[in-house]
Amino acid sequence: MNKIAIILFFTICSIFTSYGIEIDSLISVLDSTIDVHETFMQARELRIKNLNLLNEKPDNSPEQTYVINTLLYEEYLKYNFDSTLHYLSLNQEISESLNNTEWINGTKFHLSHLLTASGIYSESINILESIDRRSLSAQQRLDYYSCYQHVYAELGMYTSIKQNASKYFALSREYRDSLLSGLDPNSNEYLLLYEAKLQDQGNFDESRKINSLLMSRVKQDSPEFAIYAFQRAISYRIQGNTESEKKYLILSAIADIKSAVKDNVSLTLLAILLFDDKEIDRAYQYIKFSLEDAHFYNARLRFIEISQILPLISEAYQIKSEKQKAKLRFYSLVITILLIFLIMALFFMYYQMKKLSNARLDLQNANTRLNDLSQDLFNVNTQLKALNHELSESNHIKEEYIGFFLNMCSTYIDKLEDYRKMVNRKVISGQYEELFAATKSTNFIDSELSEFYTNFDNTFLHLFPNFVEQFNLLLVEEERIILKVDEVLNTELRIFALIRLGITDSSKIASFLRYSVNTIYNYRTRIRNKSLVPRDDFEKFVRLIGVS
Repeated sequence: MNKIAIILFFTICSIFTSYGIEIDSLISVLDSTIDVHETFMQARELRIKNLNLLNEKPDNSPEQTYVINTLLYEEYLKYNFDSTLHYLSLNQEISESLNNTEWINGTKFHLSHLLTASGIYSESINILESIDRRSLSAQQRLDYYSCYQHVYAELGMYTSIKQNASKYFALSREYRDSLLSGLDPNSNEYLLLYEAKLQDQGNFDESRKINSLLMSRVKQDSPEFAIYAFQRAISYRIQGNTESEKKYLILSAIADIKSAVKDNVSLTLLAILLFDDKEIDRAYQYIKFSLEDAHFYNARLRFIEISQILPLISEAYQIKSEKQKAKLRFYSLVITILLIFLIMALFFMYYQMKKLSNARLDLQNANTRLNDLSQDLFNVNTQLKALNHELSESNHIKEEYIGFFLNMCSTYIDKLEDYRKMVNRKVISGQYEELFAATKSTNFIDSELSEFYTNFDNTFLHLFPNFVEQFNLLLVEEERIILKVDEVLNTELRIFALIRLGITDSSKIASFLRYSVNTIYNYRTRIRNKSLVPRDDFEKFVRLIGVS
């Protein structure tokens, strides 16, 4: 039983620790997002500017102006109350001048939504009551229900007469049910309303499944994600899960800032939670930012919400600041006293250090000389290692080629003996014409040269098996050497194989390969012109092939 309790304890601790790390990480992201919030505002202002440029065209028809104004309304909706109201008023005039019932009703729905979100409930209801339901299309009837559902939900939440709250919530639920019966069950609007209904019924597991689906359908920096994350936070608030509520309020606030949404509440609620957790500085920072957003948006509802908590946070911040100032004054006094003692100690130490300075100087000079000697010794060792490596490689090459030379000599002695016997037989038998023809033909020499070069190629590649690949790496890609199927090395590669072995004299290379000196020079020049490395250093790089 004790073991189970211990395991449970550590499991709970690990869960809280991981939650804490996640919250701290999200807070850091939120802070960095706040620091660059003007960037997101500039993006929205640019979109608004481009739409205004379209609106300034003199040949726009009323219908075109209505469409552009609607786009401007959507840009301003959660950005600036006065501008949103301005463009809705313009659209109201256009739709009435055109006697377009659908546009008139649509504009009224937009006005109702705006006024409700800003806490102007009576005017919002008056606008809805002015709409003739008989003139509504099937889609507009859903918009009509949506506006009523919105206004009664807000009234239930913010009414100053608490006895009316249940009545308003009941009306909101009735309109919500009407909406649910008419909306597409797969639409985001339907799922958001159904999530709220499940939440009201206390079925939080199912409501969060729907919420997760909604969040998966949108980008994390979108206004829709901010709404869904806020809805998730509220569900956790109802259950008293503060850490999860805090997490989703942060996510919602980040999305609001990235979307340049000024009509927001997530950051305000987050500031309240942080204030309750005694994180006064950050709570004060967030509530100030929320107040700036509320001033920018200019809607009374957000001012009312912030004004309820701002004085408490400001007072706590001021008290904390005063305590910090008092601590700072105390620490300053302590530091001053310590500084006096430190100065006295420094005078005493100065006298002692004076005695040590000469000894230290001598020791420093000795260390400098020792470092110089160590560096010289290191350089000598480095040179010795390089020389040893070169000597080892040279010995290896010599051993290989001595073996190759001895084998070749033995082979040629045997061939000379065979040739002597053949000549002797033909002389004895009087076959002088055949003997003359044999000595006149170059086939024998060509065959021997071919075998000689084959033996040379195989011996060289035994010493440097990767020579061809490494040599090609020194050339531009389109000029690299591709050997034929039956070739081991070609003439260009043999020239530079001899250079790799230390034979750099063109006359010696020409004698070895039976070419003119001028031909060898031309080969070397042509290959250097294809080099990836500096042309003058090409052969130096060749001599480094195979050096580990």
